[in-house]
Amino acid sequence: MSVVNKITKFDKQWDIKSILTGLKLSYKVEGNSKKRIRGVSSLKSATQDDLSFCSDDGKEAVKSISQSSAGVILCKKNLSGLVRPKRGAQLIFIDNPRYVFVNVVNKTLKKRDMVGISENAVISKTAKIGSRCYIGEYTVIGENCKIGNDTMIYDRVSLVGDCVVGDRCIIHSGVTIGDDGFAFERDDKGLQQFPHFGKVLIGDDVEICANSHIARGSLSDTVVGKGTKIDALVHISHNVVIGKKCEITAGAVIGGSTVLGDSSWIGLNATLKNRIKVGNKVIVASGASVIHDVPSGDVVAGVPAKSIKHKVTASPDKLFLMAG
Repeated sequence: MSVVNKITKFDKQWDIKSILTGLKLSYKVEGNSKKRIRGVSSLKSATQDDLSFCSDDGKEAVKSISQSSAGVILCKKNLSGLVRPKRGAQLIFIDNPRYVFVNVVNKTLKKRDMVGISENAVISKTAKIGSRCYIGEYTVIGENCKIGNDTMIYDRVSLVGDCVVGDRCIIHSGVTIGDDGFAFERDDKGLQQFPHFGKVLIGDDVEICANSHIARGSLSDTVVGKGTKIDALVHISHNVVIGKKCEITAGAVIGGSTVLGDSSWIGLNATLKNRIKVGNKVIVASGASVIHDVPSGDVVAGVPAKSIKHKVTASPDKLFLMAG
């Protein structure tokens, strides 16, 4: 079986220096000052027409950059003088090349070419769709849903009802949002479902990956804060409140009425028990089972999860880059 590396190409050539200047970023250039690119790729897969980046330091970075065929490489400032560009290529020395690469591609180069509503989508008469949105094949937008501007909702998504989605959101295929949560009361005759009257409120710039599920609130709303990113196969229960700019990775489960603070990171297949509070800038390790409140800035791991912050030697900023 052969492996084909996917390389993104754009419709025209770009001068990266002018883009960085427009973004008001400080940088140093070595090599071909007139070099232009028309695609992006990894260091290993790149051609002379591509932009790439290197986040490594020291000998490993020098080796990776020297072996790459990329036309333009964003690399760390401390590598200046340690590595030289190949003939015809360009090296740009800048703070946090990975972050700059993401900004350049997403804000300047990324092509948005899908706008409109599929004829196979089912849209309630009470739903409101903002400007420049995309609604994919067989997607259902239920009663009293409201979709903000520039939001993309891909195929076979279900917004069951009473969902508010902000501007510039991306909801990938197979996501279900706004159906009842799992809550029952037991008596001698069996189980009775707890009523759900709440909404799901999703802030601006949220992305939700394939086949994730977010339940509506019961007597209060389920909330996902601005800028949060949710990976595939994540379950978020009723009444959960998630802060801004969180990252919730694949397979995570967040129990009902739990509160997660801003800028926190939840690892693969981690579980947060219902009715707990997790602070801001918390890192929950992969596979952890969190059954107690976690203070802001902590790092927890294990089953049950316990603090391991005292064992971590990396700086908080470095730790979040590693986690991402």
